[in-house]
Amino acid sequence: MDAWLDRLRKEITDTTGDLSESDWSRAPEGRWNSAQIMEHLGRSYGTTAKMLELAMATGSPPQVRSAKFTETLLKLLIVDMQVFPSGAKAPAMVIPHSDEPGPVALKRALCNLERMDTALLEAEDRWGKGPIAMHLIMGPLNAEQWRKFHYCHGHHHVRQMLKRIGAKTTPSVV
Repeated sequence: MDAWLDRLRKEITDTTGDLSESDWSRAPEGRWNSAQIMEHLGRSYGTTAKMLELAMATGSPPQVRSAKFTETLLKLLIVDMQVFPSGAKAPAMVIPHSDEPGPVALKRALCNLERMDTALLEAEDRWGKGPIAMHLIMGPLNAEQWRKFHYCHGHHHVRQMLKRIGAKTTPSVV
């Protein structure tokens, strides 16, 4: 597994390893609980994997365009500076909508993380170091940028989970 995604996998497993049922369901009013966060992450990884798998199945080169100015700024902030803004609304396709128990959502998220890692590697092998797919907000990203985005996004949510369970320390971005 890629180093960024392996680091993310470790943060997720370290954070969720000892969660009780009440830990999984704890959340501030109107916010996602840890099980829902994990479902969201699993959907995010699965969506990226599926997008790449479908694109590679066509046999065509990636359908990307040049980045717009605002996309470039967001990419600089999120991917390069690893600052993930809070409060952004998630796209509908990755919003949690089931009442999956936390351990089930965790298993699906980790499975989709591996699936996404494989898809990113295969896309990079096929199409090289240039952009391989379009992100909804940041525009064209290459495989390494997709990995760093998913690390930063996942890390953001791991920190939220740690707050919800009252952990004393949180992993830092390096």
